[in-house]
Amino acid sequence: MTHRFEPQNPGRPAAGKPVAVRFLKLKLLALLLLCGLPVYGVVTYWTRGGSWLPAAIYALMSVIAFALYGYDKQQARHGGQRTPEKLLHGMELLGGWPGALLAQQVFRHKTRKFSYQLLFWLIVLLHELFWMDRLLFGGRLISRHLF
Repeated sequence: MTHRFEPQNPGRPAAGKPVAVRFLKLKLLALLLLCGLPVYGVVTYWTRGGSWLPAAIYALMSVIAFALYGYDKQQARHGGQRTPEKLLHGMELLGGWPGALLAQQVFRHKTRKFSYQLLFWLIVLLHELFWMDRLLFGGRLISRHLF
């Protein structure tokens, strides 16, 4: 009688099992703090006669990003066709980074890949800088260098 032992991946002991989010309260606080500036910026823009469109875009892109992360995690578990990282980052850049950040924690997906996280946090920083510029300098700093 012979037994075959399949090698186990010690780095992913709970790969197929749902696990509670670690440090949930701290991560929710971080999400709220990071969203504070964009939310304030969008509300300020709207109350000064601007469009509600930025708020709708952030919400829609966040929902899409969250769904794409969930789908990609499911595909990763079952060996299916994956969502390209360029598409995930594109959704984040278009305003879906809050949904992506939430999805990373809920699905425990894309949290360990350094190159992915580096670009993700650069996108978040870009959004924060954009709203700082809009609120503090009327958008003059970024507009001057881009156009």
